[in-house]
Amino acid sequence: MSCFQGLLFCPEAASLLLHNFCIYHISPPGHELGAAPFSPNSPVASVDELADQVAEVLDFFGLGSVMCLGVSAGAYILTLFATKYRERVLGLILVSPLCKTPSWTEWFYNKVMSNLLYYYGMCDMVKDCLLQRYFGKKLRGGSVVPESDIMQACRSFLDQRQSMNIWRFIQTINQRHDLTESLKQLQCRTLIFVGENSQFHNEAVHMAAKLDKRYSALVEVQDCGSVVTEEQPHAMLIPMEYFLMGYGLFRPSHVSSSPRSPLNPFCISPELLSPESMGVKLKPIKTRANLGV
Repeated sequence: MSCFQGLLFCPEAASLLLHNFCIYHISPPGHELGAAPFSPNSPVASVDELADQVAEVLDFFGLGSVMCLGVSAGAYILTLFATKYRERVLGLILVSPLCKTPSWTEWFYNKVMSNLLYYYGMCDMVKDCLLQRYFGKKLRGGSVVPESDIMQACRSFLDQRQSMNIWRFIQTINQRHDLTESLKQLQCRTLIFVGENSQFHNEAVHMAAKLDKRYSALVEVQDCGSVVTEEQPHAMLIPMEYFLMGYGLFRPSHVSSSPRSPLNPFCISPELLSPESMGVKLKPIKTRANLGV
């Protein structure tokens, strides 16, 4: 949940997201609030099993096709889900997504974190490793600049998580497989955000290069780390508005460009904004607010 509060509670996002969509948040197993620690003897879920669990959640709530929003490892799971259950995904909005197998650097980094978690729990060193992965240097602060409120809140949030459950999730993500070839199977439009200082910047650029440019767009956010949703949520609003307008899911009262957005909306390919271009029949949704025409 710490990945989405900045975006969902951003005042300008209310008319775009909260008034137009029913939002279902899916946590990895054992990461929900109040979760009990997993038994050390229980098997570690694979990425494919986590993707299949997304389908089980949709079945439980009686949902057919959905729009998916995910960050980093969550973006990987949702992309995998979209390749396995193509008819159930209308579109993907991915933030600093992973799509390849871990590099040797990431694999080693994850192994170090796993060992620390296993033997010492959620210690300060693990928190520092995770926060370095999540956020840009400006937000993390230093010897001269104090740590930001977002960082302190995230530290507190990490203290509430079960260290063994986080250990299991890192094990799962460290064993992920390459989705590059599977990206050709995607039948939905994709909007990718990535901070220019993200540790996964190269993966996001690689993924965008492999997708059909007529149905995808890449937004690189300056001076930002991996979790764009927390660090610079305003940078996401205009691109998301135009992405969702193509589905008929958002109808703003006026069309304007925001200087805070790194993407001029009129640079988006027209095909990205046309549902008919994919031959997909989209059903309109009822909104809870009259946003005008």
